[in-house]
Amino acid sequence: MSAAVSERVGVVVREARWTDLPALAALEAEVFPRDAWSERSWWAELAGRPRREYVVAAADDTTGALLGYAGLDHGGEVSDVMTVVVAPGARGTGTGRRLLEELEARAAARGAEHVMLEVRADNAAALALYGSTGYRVLTRRRGYYRPDGVDALVMRRTLTGTGKEQAGG
Repeated sequence: MSAAVSERVGVVVREARWTDLPALAALEAEVFPRDAWSERSWWAELAGRPRREYVVAAADDTTGALLGYAGLDHGGEVSDVMTVVVAPGARGTGTGRRLLEELEARAAARGAEHVMLEVRADNAAALALYGSTGYRVLTRRRGYYRPDGVDALVMRRTLTGTGKEQAGG
């Protein structure tokens, strides 16, 4: 689906379902061709509920095309974003922001005070999204992403309503 088409189509963010596995694996292979998760890997991740949650962004039309997905690992006062992926044809349409907002809402509902993530230092689009939504860099892991040797930036956002908003929290 092209970005122009996805801008005209509504987006529904919902819990990932077992029936989404083929589409999740296909999008994963498209976005991460060198180290994509298989359907079997996805099955294991979905079986990890309730500690891990995965949501999908789907077109709110007759196709229900998968536009993206995101995952969250709950760990008490800190929840970790496992992944946020947007289909190439849906990038720049706000889908990534919608997925991230859903993860943050789920983290807050489970009592998390902070959300953490790591991102490739060369992923300008993701860094722009995370920076615009209040994530701050805590540290850099040099050469973390193999085999490219790209640094990982570890980022954190303090969720509102915790009494520790952004103040080094």
